[in-house]
Amino acid sequence: MSVPYTVEELMACLIAREIKNGETVAVGTFSPIPATAALLAQETHAPDSEVYIMGSRDWWPFTEGSNEFFHAAQRGRFDYFFLSGAQIDRQGNINLHAIGSYRQPKVRLPGGAGSSMLYYMVKKVILFKTDHTVKSFVEKVDFVSSSASSPPSVYRTGGLHLVVTPLAVMARNSETGFLELLSVHPGHTVDEVRANTGFELQWHGEERQTMPPEAEELAVLRGAVRALVAKVYPAFAARAFGP
Repeated sequence: MSVPYTVEELMACLIAREIKNGETVAVGTFSPIPATAALLAQETHAPDSEVYIMGSRDWWPFTEGSNEFFHAAQRGRFDYFFLSGAQIDRQGNINLHAIGSYRQPKVRLPGGAGSSMLYYMVKKVILFKTDHTVKSFVEKVDFVSSSASSPPSVYRTGGLHLVVTPLAVMARNSETGFLELLSVHPGHTVDEVRANTGFELQWHGEERQTMPPEAEELAVLRGAVRALVAKVYPAFAARAFGP
C-alpha cells in the first residue's frame, strides 16, 4: 500500500529522479518545487551534485549577483534549469509576457527575465506547471518569451528535457517538434489529460502510469528536505508536505 502524498511531493520526486550524481542544478526565484527536487536529489542519490537557488543565502555562492550567475550559464556550467509560463504550447515555447495582444493585452505578465537565454544555454531544461488546463497548455502561445527550438544556424547547447504537471509528464518529440505524453499520474487518465490540454496530445504505446513517491523518498522529503526548503520558502514548506 502506497503512502499518501501531495501533488507537490509527487512533482518534486519526478524531477529529482532525473538529476544524476555530480550534475549542477540551478533554480530560479519563486520555484519551490524544483528547489525541493534539487535538494531531495542531493540528500539521496546525488550527494555530489551542486545546487544553486536564486533568492537563498545557503545556495547562492555568487558574489556579483545575478550577473555572475548568467555568465556561468552562458559558459555551460549548469546541467539543469527550470522554467514555467502562463502559457506553454505544443512545441514547448513559453509565454511570460502577455495574454492576448502584446500591445493591448488582456493580462500583462512580469516578463521573461533570463529565460530566453537560459532555455538555449542550460543543457537540460525542465518545464513545470502547478496547473494543467486548456488555458495553460495551448496550441500556440500568445507571445514567445522563450523558444524551445531554434534554426540550425543559431548556437544552442541546451533544450527541453521534460514537462512536469500535476496530471502528467510530457516530452518533446525530436522529429515532430511537438509535446507527447510520457506518463499519467496515479488517479488520472489519458483522456483526462487530453481533455485538459489545449492541443492534440499524442500518446504512443500502452498507457504508462507515473511511479508515485516511494516511502523512502517521502521520509527524506518530510524530514531533512522540508527543513532546508523552509529556509527559502517557509510558507511552501508549511503547506506542501504531508505529515
